[in-house]
Formats: sequence, structure tokens, C-alpha cells
Amino acid sequence: MTLEPIELLEIKEGKKLYDYQNEALEKIFERLRKYPEKYNLCFQLPTGGGKTVIFSEIAKRYIRETGKKVLILTHRVELLGQTSRMLDEFGVKNKIIVSKVKELPDQEEYDCFVAMVETLNNRLRDEKIELEKVGLVIVDEAHYNSFRKLFKWFENNVILGVTATPLSSNVNLPLNENYHELIVGESIQSLIDKGFLSKATTYSYDVSLHSLKIGINGDYTVSSSEKLYGNFFMQEKLLYAYEQKAMGTKTLIFNNGIHTSKQVQALFAEAGYECRHLDNTHSESERRDILEWFRTKPNAILSSVSILTTGFDEPTVQTIVLNRATKSLTLYHQMIGRGSRVIPGKTTFNVIDLGNNARRFGLWEQYIDWQDIFAHPNAYIESITSDEVMEREMKYEMPEEVRARFMNSPVIDFDIKEEYVHVMRMGGKAKDVLAKSITQHSLIIFENATDVYDALELAKILEPDIKSRVKHYSYCIAKSTENYLEWLRDEYTRKLHQTIRQHYS
Repeated sequence: MTLEPIELLEIKEGKKLYDYQNEALEKIFERLRKYPEKYNLCFQLPTGGGKTVIFSEIAKRYIRETGKKVLILTHRVELLGQTSRMLDEFGVKNKIIVSKVKELPDQEEYDCFVAMVETLNNRLRDEKIELEKVGLVIVDEAHYNSFRKLFKWFENNVILGVTATPLSSNVNLPLNENYHELIVGESIQSLIDKGFLSKATTYSYDVSLHSLKIGINGDYTVSSSEKLYGNFFMQEKLLYAYEQKAMGTKTLIFNNGIHTSKQVQALFAEAGYECRHLDNTHSESERRDILEWFRTKPNAILSSVSILTTGFDEPTVQTIVLNRATKSLTLYHQMIGRGSRVIPGKTTFNVIDLGNNARRFGLWEQYIDWQDIFAHPNAYIESITSDEVMEREMKYEMPEEVRARFMNSPVIDFDIKEEYVHVMRMGGKAKDVLAKSITQHSLIIFENATDVYDALELAKILEPDIKSRVKHYSYCIAKSTENYLEWLRDEYTRKLHQTIRQHYS
């Protein structure tokens, strides 16, 4: 075995690894020694657990042990520089293969190469580059399927895929078809308990997602998300949630469309808060200026579109707002992970969920059986609670300022489903349920109104509650077309107003 590359390694210790990172390293090297070629291994570790540190140490040790070189693949240009700088800290002499690199006449000078998927694939396909003496290929963010096109070039190598969420971005291309096994690292809760990650406090606000459409990528379309999250009521809900749970904190907001993000920026600016917008159409210098403002400005609010889910690390973030819904477990973890970094004075952070995401996937820190998901990805996807089921379980919760308008009423709740069961058992008719609901709404209005005008105003602010009750009634009678729901709401409101006018006349 030749050991020439060892001489090129500088004697640097790099970052000191924690116990859980060293344990992961030992497990990985046990496999690398047992299967020195033609073996694909996947390693899972939560966002913030130090994946880049670990695979930089792996690269250093692998080069020293085998005399072979290492190739590291990324899918985002921002990750190239970050990875290269980390390798430098570990004394691994590396070269970044970017679009301007057409050939590698000097590759003997390097032990490690860092490349974008598309760039390297083009060079290999055109036979412009032939990587020599590479034994280990490390794939960062391995859940992305763009890496698969490169696997054919390295069939005889060892491939190590690293990801926080070993669930393929394409349900039809599961990771277990490309990786022989999965090694699971420390869990999120364990990293929180040991002080390596901040603890998340999640505030969920129920949102009706029936208007969202699912695209060919399996997630909600941008156009349908823009329509939902761009409407007045959702904008008001966002601002209300921020002021109730996160006002005065450095806040990062994730949206699913550029137009929505710009609306969010305008909304907060109009409310008197300093807020900026960032998306992938901004130039590199504009992005650098915005992120520098966000880093240095206390209580800054940044509204973004996807661009900051990977390759972005700002430990001072105190609040993450999911102003969108997603079907992607990976994206869910990536977004929340942006707030999980621990720094002096920060051991907790807020998550404001405006997309029923916590209902869909569970809380961010909740235990996940990654081995089971890796082995049976389709079964996991099928087990995720559907939007329809979630919507049926949602119950309207009256906001504090609305509840204050009904302070003279000790009871304001009315369970439509419970009342429907009772009425049916007593031999009544389904429509009797709405009649009783209208009577109860009338009662709490009369208990708190001073005159007919005040009563009609209270009826107006009860509209969200009315909408919720009508929807749950429609579930009971198994008839929930949009036209029928609209007719029911109109009839309910008309009868409520009629009752109010009769009472005061």
C-alpha cells in the first residue's frame, strides 16, 4: 500500500470532537475497514450535531490509514466553501472543483476534492477530469437524489452518505436502493439534554389547508401556497402569532413563495418592525449585506424563501416561523434546525408553526425510528396524518382578545360532534344541532352586548367560530362541498342576525 498522500497532510488537530462524535466515527471506521471497497454506507445525525466536523475528521483519518484520496460532494455552492474551510482546519489539503475548473493537472498536490454534483458530473462525462486514487466518496445531504447520477463513476469505491434525515427526496427512489446500511447517530433530544442543541418551544396555530395543491415533487405547490398565505387572514394570524409569542426576538420566517415573503416583509414594516426579505433572485452581494444586517441587528426579522434551509448558520436566531406547510420531513427538520444552535445565553428557541407541520410530523425533538424509515420509507410516508384527518381534529380556539369581549360568559365552547351524537341518540334531526349552536351563540352575545349594534358586532367577530362549527357539522353529516358549506354559513349567520334583531325589538 502506498502512503504518499500522508506526507501532504499538515499536522493539525482540527476541532476537538465530542464523545458522541467519536462514537459515530468508530462505528463508521469499523465498516470502512470491514468493507474497503464497493460498499455504500449512510450516516444520520441531526442538524447542528456537527456532520461537517465528523466527515472532515473521517477524511483526515481515511487518508492517513489508507493512502487513498477523498472526494466530498455537495448540492449547494454555499457548502463548497464551508466544507473546504473545515478541511483546512483539519490539515487536509483540498481543492474545490467549480465550473471554472476544466481540468486537474495538479491533482497530485491534493488529498481531497470538494465538488458540486452537476459540475463534476459534466467533467467526468466529457472526460475532462479523471480523479485518481480516490477511495472514499462522501456525499453531504445524501437524501437529495441528484447525487445518484454520480454513483456510476464510483462503483468500486466506498460511498459515505451523510444526512440529518435519511428519507429520500423522491419516494420512488428510496435510499436503501443505493446504501447497504444506515448508522444512526445521537438523537435530537439527547443532544438537547447534553447541551449541544437548544430546546424548542413550539406554538402551533391550526390552519385549514384544503385549498393547497400537491405538485409533482410531492410537496405543496408554490402557487396554491401563495394564494393561501398571501390572504389577509393568514397575514393577520402571522403578525398576531409573532406579537404573542416572539416579539423582540431575532426571527427567521420561512415562506413557500417570493410574493408571500415580500408581503410578509411589508406587513411587518407597516406594523413598525424592522424586517427584510431574501430569496434566490438576490445577487451574492445583496445576500451578503442582508445576512450581515440580520446577524448584527438585535431583534431583526428576516422573511425568506427556502434559500436558508441549508448552508446557513446564524446561532443568534431565537425564533423560527414556519409560514408555510410542507409534506417534506427533511425540510421540516432543516427549517427548525436553523434555530437550534447553542450560544452563551441561549438554550431555548421558539418555533411558530402556521402549517400544521407539527401535527403532521410530530414535534421536532420527538423520537424518530430512522432505521425503520430507512428500511420501509413507503410505510412511513403512508402513516403520516393526512390534511383531511388533521382538519377534522382541529378545534377552534378563541383568541384572548376575542375571549375578552365575552368576559360575562363563563362558558363559550360548544362541541358540534358531541351534540350531534346526543341529538341522534334522542331521535332528533341533524339540523337541530345547528339550531342549538345558534341558540348558544345568541346567549353569549346577549350576555355581553349593550344594544343591537354591539350584538351585531359581536356576531361579526364570531365568524371564525361559526365557520369552524359549520365545518364540523358537515363532517358529521358527510356532506362538505364548498358550495354547501358556504350556503350553511350564510344560513347560520342570517338566522343568528334574525335572532339578535328579534331579541332587541
